[in-house]
Formats: sequence, C-alpha cells, structure tokens
Amino acid sequence: MQTRKLTAELIGTFWLTFAGCGSAVIAAGVPEVGIGLLGVSLAFGLSVVTMAYAIGHISGCHLNPAVTVGLYAGGRFPAGDVVPYIAAQVIGAILGAAVLYLIASGKPGFDVIKGFAANGYGDHSPGKYGIASALIAEGVLTMLFLFVIMGATHGKAPAGFAPLAIGLMLCLIHLISIPITNTSVNPARSTGPALFVGGWALAQLWLFWVAPLIGGAAGGLLYRWLSDEPHGQITGNK
Repeated sequence: MQTRKLTAELIGTFWLTFAGCGSAVIAAGVPEVGIGLLGVSLAFGLSVVTMAYAIGHISGCHLNPAVTVGLYAGGRFPAGDVVPYIAAQVIGAILGAAVLYLIASGKPGFDVIKGFAANGYGDHSPGKYGIASALIAEGVLTMLFLFVIMGATHGKAPAGFAPLAIGLMLCLIHLISIPITNTSVNPARSTGPALFVGGWALAQLWLFWVAPLIGGAAGGLLYRWLSDEPHGQITGNK
C-alpha cells in the first residue's frame, strides 16, 4: 500500500510540474494566442484539481513537500511517512521537468536559462522583487494554502468539493505571486526546473524550500488550533 501511495504522489507531482510549468514555458508567450499570467495560474490550479480527483483516495494528493509538512503539523499525517512522500514528490517534479525540457528544447532558439519557469528573486524575479518580498510572499501564501487545505478537508466541510477549493486557491496564489517569484509555494515544483536551469536557480533554490516549509507548518498549526476537530481526514486519503 505504501508503494502505491508513493507512486501516486510521484505521478501527481510529475503532472503538476509538467502541466503548470509547461503552460508557462510552452503556451504563455505564444504570439496572439498566448495564455498569459491568467492561463498559467489556471493551469497550476487545474493540475491539482484533476489529480486530486484521480489520486486523492490513494495518497491524499499532497504533490508538495510543504503540504505534507503542513498536514503533519496539523495532526493529519503520520511522521513516518513525511520523508518518503517528499522524496516521491521531488522525483516526480524532476521527471516532469525532464520531459518538459525534452519537448521545449525542440524549439529553435530555446534558452533554458531564460525561459524554464524557475523561481527567483532580485534580478531573477519577473517584477524584480527583492529577497524579503520573496520570503514574505512565499511564506504567507503557503501558510494560507495549508489553511484552506485543512479547512476544505475537514470532516464538517461539504463532501466532494475539496479539490475545487484547493485548486482555486492555488490559482489565486499564482495570480498574486507570479510577478514576485514566478510562484513556488512548492519546493518540489521549484527543484525540478532549477536542476535544468542551474546557476542562479540552484543558488536561490534554498528560499523556495525554507519559506514554503515554514509557511506550510504554520498554516497546519494555525488550523489545528482554530478547528474543533483537528484530526480530520487526510486530504482525501482513505
């Protein structure tokens, strides 16, 4: 059963990275029909919605180390499964980035350094936002992401709607923060593209682990304190 859960997490994080980053790398800037910021934001949200319905009943559909850590902090996930889940998520994200690279590099003039959806701050922020802005945005947005996940999967929440609430929240997060950091809130999603970009992306990758993990834990703890039923079901996991 553990193998099935980890495989589901790997596949789900592969899809999130490939679909979300792929929308930015392949479709966002196409002349006249490019999907732009709104389209990329929707793609990330839809990647979570689709996988939540597909694998939520198998693994809980975390797809994100910050979500796994946040659910653990919130009393919804066992400590012994945290590291295996994170490992599966990171592998899935790297594989998703690898497939995306194989496709994107087939276009003449493709430059992985400039256009592979890596997260960054300072000169590598789309809006040139500094390190403090990036830390605050990534931490606060991940905290609120976990808050919504915990609430949407609470035992008293409307049944069957959690994937929609979570996917829409991720879409909203991207609408806010793409100009700031290209939006991470997910260390695995950040790691995949960074390995292919190298250089500055790897040098700045630490922020996209530290801020989301702290924010995720804070969101889980906050909802655990606020809720009258902290030990609810794990994000669709049965």
